[in-house]
Amino acid sequence: MVTADDPATLVANSALFDHQVSAEGAADFLSRPGHILFLALSPDGEGVGFVSGVEMRHPDKQPEMFVYELGVDKDWRRRGVAKALLGALRGEARSRGCTGMWTGTEAANGPAIATYQSMGATVDTASVFITWDKL
Repeated sequence: MVTADDPATLVANSALFDHQVSAEGAADFLSRPGHILFLALSPDGEGVGFVSGVEMRHPDKQPEMFVYELGVDKDWRRRGVAKALLGALRGEARSRGCTGMWTGTEAANGPAIATYQSMGATVDTASVFITWDKL
């Protein structure tokens, strides 16, 4: 798990993310309680994938883990990296007392859906995500 004292690791592995990781953004994410990030490394120490999660709690529910983002370098896909990362996040979620894990993805993202299902997830096709792009 990448810890709050190592934001430079995320900056150095920006190629795995959608956008360039800033030192400020990495430090802020890693310092927030309940924010978790696992980084998968190749045998030579290069980052090949990551999973981030956020522990969530509502007053009338048990804690649960939101799988914020999962990314694996294209050259490392279909080698078990995503499953290992999700397994690490699930283990961390259990250690924190979370009773479930959830995420969202595009309906057309077959590889992600297949990965989640292979890890025991079910697909809820009745749910709808509502987003606000500007606040």
